[in-house]
Amino acid sequence: MSSGCAMLVDAAGRVAANDSSWDREFCKLLFGGDMRVRFAVAAAVMSLALSVAAQKEMHIVHARGSFEIKMTPVEPTDFEKANDITRFTSDKTWHGDFEGVSHGEMITGSTASTGSMAYVAIERMTGKLNGRQGSFTFSHRATMMKGDAPSAGDVSVMVVPNSGTGELTGLTGSLIIHFDAQGKHTWTFDYSLP
Repeated sequence: MSSGCAMLVDAAGRVAANDSSWDREFCKLLFGGDMRVRFAVAAAVMSLALSVAAQKEMHIVHARGSFEIKMTPVEPTDFEKANDITRFTSDKTWHGDFEGVSHGEMITGSTASTGSMAYVAIERMTGKLNGRQGSFTFSHRATMMKGDAPSAGDVSVMVVPNSGTGELTGLTGSLIIHFDAQGKHTWTFDYSLP
């Protein structure tokens, strides 16, 4: 075998004889000349196809609506009493592009001397999102200062990865909660589904 190529097999599957001209031509096609151009074009086409597929999968949908909420305090532990921590359960009824209910648990904490406050929550959603039935989980995290408007704090409400079921399997996205002067809760939800 010449030209640094390994064992060569012809189109019929036979090991080629030690024909150095055949070896040279094969290696030239394999490692140089037109083969490099073909490889570059194939790589560019594959890259473009993957990019288009990724954009198709990441199509963002903007949903909106409102909800009513009932918050119920949970009996605090001694630790929670000593550290200004409060737990609540929440029950919401959702309207708009998401029609359904949710149940969650929230833990809040505050520091009286500085006015800093925070909360974390887990909320399980069940219903129809733009006509697609299923359930999923939101994870909430927020920090703010006492007296600030709720929108002034650092708030994050994200879909827990891989929490979607039914027609909402693969759901990703983030929710923003809005409060008006009368205390009504509205929301916008930017999401994508495969």
